[in-house]
This record gives sequence, C-alpha cells and structure tokens, in this order.
Amino acid sequence: MNPTTKLPKVETTIFTVMSQLAMEYKAVNLGQGFPDFDVPARLVDELSKAMRDGKNQYAPMHGIPALRQAIADKTLHCYGKQVNVDSEITVTSGASEAIFDAVLAVVQSGDEVIVLDPCYDCYEPAIDLAGAKAVHVALEPGSFMVDWNKVKAAISPRTRMIFINTPHNPSGAMLSSEDMQALSEIVKDTDIMILSDEVYEHIIFDGRRHESVLRYPELAARSFVISSFGKTYHCTGWKIGYCIAPPALTKEFRKVHQYNTFCTFAPAQWAFAEMIRQEPEHYEQLGEFYQAKRDAFKTQLLGTRFEPLSVPGGYFQLVDYSKISDMPDLEFCRWLTMEKGVTAIPLSPFYEKPPEGQRLVRLCFAKNANTLDAAIERLVKV
Repeated sequence: MNPTTKLPKVETTIFTVMSQLAMEYKAVNLGQGFPDFDVPARLVDELSKAMRDGKNQYAPMHGIPALRQAIADKTLHCYGKQVNVDSEITVTSGASEAIFDAVLAVVQSGDEVIVLDPCYDCYEPAIDLAGAKAVHVALEPGSFMVDWNKVKAAISPRTRMIFINTPHNPSGAMLSSEDMQALSEIVKDTDIMILSDEVYEHIIFDGRRHESVLRYPELAARSFVISSFGKTYHCTGWKIGYCIAPPALTKEFRKVHQYNTFCTFAPAQWAFAEMIRQEPEHYEQLGEFYQAKRDAFKTQLLGTRFEPLSVPGGYFQLVDYSKISDMPDLEFCRWLTMEKGVTAIPLSPFYEKPPEGQRLVRLCFAKNANTLDAAIERLVKV
C-alpha cells in the first residue's frame, strides 16, 4: 500500500525529534514544553477521589456540568464575560483537539486561514486537513509583534479565519488592547472568524493584563477561544482543555468534537471542577510563580554567551546564539544536545520562511531549580 498523503509537509514533530535525541544523549531537556515538578496536591487527591467514587464512565459529550460551571465562573471572574454553561463551553481532550475541531467545523475546502509566523506546529495541518490554505504573515523579527497592515493586506475574499496566540508560543510576546482594537477593525463587517489560542492565559508577567478575546464583545461574538488545563495545572499529560465560543459556533464545533473524541477523561473533569472552585489562588498566583523562574533563569543565562530576549508571558525563553555559532538553528540544536548535553527547540519549524540569518532557539523554564541549574552548568561551557 502506498497511500497519497493528506499532509505532505508533515514529518515527526520537532518536539518529538528533540526529546528523543535528549533521551539518547542523556541531555538536560529544556526543549519540549512540560513542567518537571509536581501537580497540585489537591488536584491529585480530587482525581483519586473521583475514581474511588465511581466517576469512571463516559462524561457528557460537552463536559460535566460542574466543570463547565467552574469554567464559566472563572471566565466571569477573570475577564468580566458571562458565558452560557450549556451552549458556549465544550471540554476537549487537550487544546490541540479543540484547534482541530474548530477548524474542521467551519473552514471549507478552498478557504484561506491567516496564521502569524512563528506559529505552533499543529495550526497548518488542521487547515490542510480542512482542504484550506494557510496564509502566513510574519511577526516582526525580534519583538514578535503583529503588523496589522500586513494582516489586512493578506485578507482576500476567501479568508475564513485568523489565528491569534497570546501569550505567544514560542516567543512569549503578548497582544495589547491596541492589538485587539486593530483586529476588531480588520474583521468588522466581515464573516471572518477568529481562533484565539490562549493556553498560557495565566502565565503573565510584570503586572501586565492578559487581553483575552473574551474581553472584547465584538471579537468574542466571532471567536473560538481555546485554553488548556495542562499548562495551568502542570499536568500536560492529562490532555484536557476547553473551547468557549458563541452558541452558533459551539453547535458546529460539537458536531466535530462528538465524532473526534466524543468526551474527555471523566475523573479529571471532576478534579478540575473542584480545583478551580476550591483553590482559585492557584491560577491567580501562577504568573508570580513563573515570573520568579523566568527572572532566575535569565540571570543565570547572563553568565553564558547566550543572549536572552524579553519574555512578557508563557514559560519559554528565547535566546540568541549568534555569538556562539553561525549554524542554522536545527543543526545548532542537534549539536547542543549531542555535544553539550542541553536540548533546545529551533525556531525554524514554526515558520513557513524563517527570517534570513536569525539565530534563535527556545528554552523551557517550567522546570525545577535543579534542572535549570544542571542546564546552566553545561551552557556556561558553550
């Protein structure tokens, strides 16, 4: 059998490739974005309790009522947005599932979808599988800010959706209220929908505010807003996220979701419902928790030849390695893993066309102090 591929540009993801290389060479893995510290104790206890209490069968397709209510309450608390528990919230098996569901629900063959490079690697495959075309608009080099004139110029009669991501992976850049107003003006009087990837919504630094699409009624009315419990609660392996969208979009979203995964791991839904309700301070203080890690790691990096860039949000640190090597970033990351024992992620796989001469790699600081110390001990020798 030699089937015709539906994803001709797709190979094994860079995250899998680099993590496998890290294991092979026993490198300190600062590549793939997962914490290596404990899940909150209450969350583990609530999960165990839910399983012991027999909550082990199928959950409702769109999520258990208690969790959807907790999400609605948190959304009102954080963003002042009242969302309907029954018709606007869907619990999914991770944010990636939610992204695929949203695209496949409303993007038609022949449509165009604007993505902002560098962008997360699952965006374009979802668009390709819908039979649509990803239109890449580059963010500004260095700052990773959006040039809205370029976005406006990329819009055509075929444009069906625009992806945004704040805080941004891989850079940590954040959209401002001015950005949201600019986006609102661009899509005003159009049928263009927004997919807003907000999985790092609570990892915000330096007193800044997360400008969720949910704060802006004109944008919320046309948006799929996607988040992830894995990022907020240090449990990426649980693969549970959710999508908030207005009723008409949610209706279409659920048509795909119900035949994709149908429902999501039930005991964890009960655990998250209790965690959100009983310990709101966890997500409220998450930015402060990660800011301390960001600041300590940046201070350590200043003792190396890597040059750290500004990180407004998220848990990744971009570093410029141009003082060390002129190797392309993928080659450099392989060398860094195999020869120096630290694994990073190159930025080029996040782009359609990487900027000429850019020498940036991504390091994850969502790690224990001992892990970061071990990495720095090796990086100072590079």
